[in-house]
Amino acid sequence: MSDWLTWQIVDSAFPTGAFAHSWGLEAAWQHGEIRDAGDLRQFLQTALQQATFGTLPLVNAAYREPNRLEVFDARADAFLVNRVANRASRIQGRSLLGTAARIWPSAALAALQTRADVTCAHIAPISGATFQAIGVPLPIVQKAVLYGAARGVLSAAVRLGIAGSFEAQRMQHESGPWLDRIVDRCSALSIADLAQTAPLLDLMQAGHDRLYSRLFQS
Repeated sequence: MSDWLTWQIVDSAFPTGAFAHSWGLEAAWQHGEIRDAGDLRQFLQTALQQATFGTLPLVNAAYREPNRLEVFDARADAFLVNRVANRASRIQGRSLLGTAARIWPSAALAALQTRADVTCAHIAPISGATFQAIGVPLPIVQKAVLYGAARGVLSAAVRLGIAGSFEAQRMQHESGPWLDRIVDRCSALSIADLAQTAPLLDLMQAGHDRLYSRLFQS
């Protein structure tokens, strides 16, 4: 696989709709849980840990066994009891698959779209199956998923006025060694390892629809 493909899928210009979501940061901020850079850094680490155990097991499973996508999608739907997160996951999953099918049209992606049409198309299993279909190696997929989670939180922080662009980029850089340790320890996670590690973050995100004003969808 060409390195150009890796850079393309992690580029902020890649149109998956992820920038319409704050990963629960907007709700946490409006509830007074994010007051300074230290709180933001803690939120980022918590969100990345949740992305690791709440996303990577499904990504890995669907990548390794794309023929069982429907099973893994149903597991994702049962796991995402938070209505806001569940809705965001379905929106992003369909957006990712639709985007990939337009950019890299193939029989494999067309078949995947047909199958996804009768599922919830949650982002984690759809990511695994989609990137497997276009030939992205699993280690790159895992890093792209975690990088996207970090970038999503920090991009939302900038647009909410919680942090400046330079500060957010510094935090993104500082998260690199921690992300490396996560990948080293968690790259082999299976569907049996699926877990909710941040229940308070999940509760705050669940209240997103009740915020007085909202910049993001979730």
